Amino acid sequence: MNRIKLFTLGVFAITALASKAQTLVFQAKTVENQLWGYSNMEGELVIPAEYDKCYPFSSNGLAVIYDEKERQYHFIDVKNQRLTTNPAKFKIKDGLGFNVSGFNDHLFLVQVNNKWGYMNDEGSLAIPANYDNGSDFNGGFATVTKGKQFLVIDKDGNETPLESGITEVKEFSDGLAPVRMSSKKYGFIDTKGKLVVPAEYETVGYFVDGLAWVKTAAGKLGYIDKSGQWIIKPEFEAGKDFDHTSGLARVKKGETWCYVDKSGKILYVKDTESWGDFSEGLADGKKGGMRGFYDHTGKWVIEPKFLAVRDFHNGYAAAKSADNKWGIIDKTGKWAVEPKFDSVKDVTRIK
Repeated sequence: MNRIKLFTLGVFAITALASKAQTLVFQAKTVENQLWGYSNMEGELVIPAEYDKCYPFSSNGLAVIYDEKERQYHFIDVKNQRLTTNPAKFKIKDGLGFNVSGFNDHLFLVQVNNKWGYMNDEGSLAIPANYDNGSDFNGGFATVTKGKQFLVIDKDGNETPLESGITEVKEFSDGLAPVRMSSKKYGFIDTKGKLVVPAEYETVGYFVDGLAWVKTAAGKLGYIDKSGQWIIKPEFEAGKDFDHTSGLARVKKGETWCYVDKSGKILYVKDTESWGDFSEGLADGKKGGMRGFYDHTGKWVIEPKFLAVRDFHNGYAAAKSADNKWGIIDKTGKWAVEPKFDSVKDVTRIK
């Protein structure tokens, strides 16, 4: 085989792998039957609209659906084939359809016989359902409760007890998890279960890119680093997480919403009637009753021409056209998927 043929085959293989890595799908509800299915970026339903409840695909190519007839959850792949699981029956924390993050570290929190454990993407209980509650995995660790005991577990199910005095623990983010102590104050533990940021805050968020918002006893919000040092002094009434791309977080100063960067510099965006969180470098705003997106300078990069929008994920955002149909737009505001659905969710990437 000559070099040209080898080169051509190599390019073909790389292209095929890249194409596989770029599989993008999103949940879509049809106008005709008001049920959910999954669409590709050509606007074709790759999984028919036959579900009352379904959830986003994880990067491993599995999604959770709820079978109304069986009254049972199942995992499906992109061909709508069901994964055989052991045990066959399980429940999930569906949060009324919100905050179902899918597989994290190839593990999914499931409930079996009123106890919580973790199922892997082969359909087996990798960590037995022995817990009264549990969080999603993040960075290889999760938090669980067993009776009155709080524990950190790793992906192999190894348990690390938390120190006494903790009354609530949340999930890990950026290597730290918020905890509430018997003093009713919040701090943070590390993956070894040690309190590394003292519990001295009224409430806290999660660490993102090394910073977390916290609120003082005086009701003011600022941002600390992982050592508990103030990076942005507490001067805000409310605040959200930092966006990795723009480096901005939405905060409320007095009665006004604005944005702050990691140096504490404030950006006011005045040419909008509402202020959304930045996601992938863009934030949604409203002008003349219509929605669009502006960038980190406050400049409109997608003119407000949509009835509604969702945040950007994987380079795309859901948007609602003037005739009440939902589609998908790219970062220039052009329709990547023409608006024809009753509703759509965020674009997810399957690796």
